[in-house]
Amino acid sequence: MGTHLVWDWNGTLFDDNAAVIGATNAAFAELGMEPITLERYRELYCVPVPRFYERLMGRLPTEAEWLVMDEAFHRHYWAGAEQARLASGAAELLAGWQSGGLTQSLCSLAPHEHLIPIVRTHGIEERFVRVDGRVGPSNTGKAEHMVRHLAGLEGVDPGRVVVIGDAVDDARAAQHVGARAVLYTGGSHSRGSLEAAGVPVVDSLAEAVEWARGFAA
Repeated sequence: MGTHLVWDWNGTLFDDNAAVIGATNAAFAELGMEPITLERYRELYCVPVPRFYERLMGRLPTEAEWLVMDEAFHRHYWAGAEQARLASGAAELLAGWQSGGLTQSLCSLAPHEHLIPIVRTHGIEERFVRVDGRVGPSNTGKAEHMVRHLAGLEGVDPGRVVVIGDAVDDARAAQHVGARAVLYTGGSHSRGSLEAAGVPVVDSLAEAVEWARGFAA
């Protein structure tokens, strides 16, 4: 059995940085906060998201503030996401992995009811043996979600799983289930913040896939 890839969606396969920044700034505007640049976002972003807001506000948002910001973010994000595209080369990498007789799946913190239609829209659903979006609150990390995801993959040993994502949280989720991780600099984190996770950091999805092939060797 070869390596199984678990892909992240937002900021990894899906190049949605512009939609994320637009929606983040719309959420900030709800509380009268100053807009943020992509560079500052990448330096400060973390999961759970309330902790990210704490880094910017100097305190955790109240429950009422969180609800307002979360609603504003998702409303603006899904409008902006309609203009976003797959990351460069992503479709070809997915097709190549599948045609090589290897398996891959998608595990995202994007809401499941939104994730499935957008994956279908981009014509890649058939590349995955399983697609799981988030079910439940949006103020948690990916670790327990990854546990459920791998439990739904029949016959996949976590020891041969490589998680490809753009966030330190992806590395934490991989470690939580006994999998490996490779982190990609094209999404939500700066290279410096990703390197703190202690896993390989790459600048392209093609490099990430090559790392995964190396694990299988």
